[in-house]
Amino acid sequence: MYAKIETERLNYIRFNQSKLRSEEYIHLRDAITNDGNLNDIGHLTILPASYIGSPRHVHEYAQDVMSYVRKYGRPDLFITFTCNPKWSDIQNNLFDGQSTTNRHDINARVFRQKLEALMDVIVKLRVFGEVRCYMYSIEWQKRGLPHAHILIWLVRKITPDEIDNIILAEIPNQTIDQELFEVVTKHMIHGPYGVLNINSPCMIDGKSSKRYSRALTSDTITGNDGYPLYRRRSTEDNGQSVMMNIRHQEIIVDNRWVVPYSQLLSKIFQSHINVEYCNSVKSIKNICKYVNKGSDMAVFEVPDADNRNDEITRYQMGRYVSSNEAIWRIFAFPLHERHPVVVHLAVHLENGQRVYFTTENIQQRAAQPLATTLTAFFRLCETDTFTRSLLYTDVPQYYTWNTSSKEFQRRKQGTAVDGHPVFNRCFGENVNDSSQQRGMFLFAIAIDERSRTEIVRIFENS
Repeated sequence: MYAKIETERLNYIRFNQSKLRSEEYIHLRDAITNDGNLNDIGHLTILPASYIGSPRHVHEYAQDVMSYVRKYGRPDLFITFTCNPKWSDIQNNLFDGQSTTNRHDINARVFRQKLEALMDVIVKLRVFGEVRCYMYSIEWQKRGLPHAHILIWLVRKITPDEIDNIILAEIPNQTIDQELFEVVTKHMIHGPYGVLNINSPCMIDGKSSKRYSRALTSDTITGNDGYPLYRRRSTEDNGQSVMMNIRHQEIIVDNRWVVPYSQLLSKIFQSHINVEYCNSVKSIKNICKYVNKGSDMAVFEVPDADNRNDEITRYQMGRYVSSNEAIWRIFAFPLHERHPVVVHLAVHLENGQRVYFTTENIQQRAAQPLATTLTAFFRLCETDTFTRSLLYTDVPQYYTWNTSSKEFQRRKQGTAVDGHPVFNRCFGENVNDSSQQRGMFLFAIAIDERSRTEIVRIFENS
């Protein structure tokens, strides 16, 4: 059914390309002046960035991530949250004889609610500290379960000596915390693989692509340029181990196979939640590939001159959509979310801006193109003395872009600027726009009673 929906949407774009035709203004003006063939100007089958998941959309999203990095540096935490098909919210809503593979709609709805609850815990309850900005992207495993890759920027950076208080990579002591022990041993053990399970999907050329098993170390080390080496104590150094049944064999598993996790998040959501500390700006390239990847596909192409500039056909080639992703898109759940909003500013040479036109308004566009954010900024500097003290990238903090009139307008909310009738709304401000009490209420309606009690207890003790 979703394949039909997507086909109809793409066909609408294909058959309305006259509304999407674009060209640089200088080329459009020259073509009109020289009596060029107007039917050939801007002739290209475009898949616009407004189509979620298109290459143009993914490229814009990647640029948005880089704007956060330029403004605030590296993210502090990288979190992967995976759907657990054994959640009681899912199991209790199945009919007799059904399994989770029969009800992808329930999987999608429950995971969406759990993801919103997770973001409330991080952003509104500030379990890791005050959040400056965040963004996440939804993906689907080959077996259909959704998972979210989340980047978190904190106002106060996590110092290396605080990592062990936030992230663990060890099996907890069963006698001290039985509940956490069950969650970790059930959801946070990777493997074991290697000679014990050579047919595992993560095995490539006889080695684990996830670099397990990890080395045992008595202290967390943050000297490398990627993720830190978390504390993984051996059994001789008070580390824990557990007996697990692997391929009908009883195997002793120690801390070398534990995926880094947060104690609080694991106990609340009873799922696989991988929490990683971002150690360097260099790691942003590796991290961002998770939130900016396109759709899974395998393409075999025979060159065709007619389809050379057809972006829609290229997008449909080898398109892979699982049942759970189809349900997610039918429900119109977001694939990407971020805060704060990133304002796109145009950068171009004189008369080099993109002009969007139809056959009806082509003459008008050639005679008088619409203003871009760059040309509007130049005009604003001529009339507004305050703007002359700003860099181009700082303008959205004090002005909003009116898409109808194509001009910048002063903000009416934020922090007043001394000596000027202007308000400053800095990026990352008011991420936590609710009180901690209100955040607790909004979060409480999305989780069960036991988890809510656990959160209240933790906050009272802290």
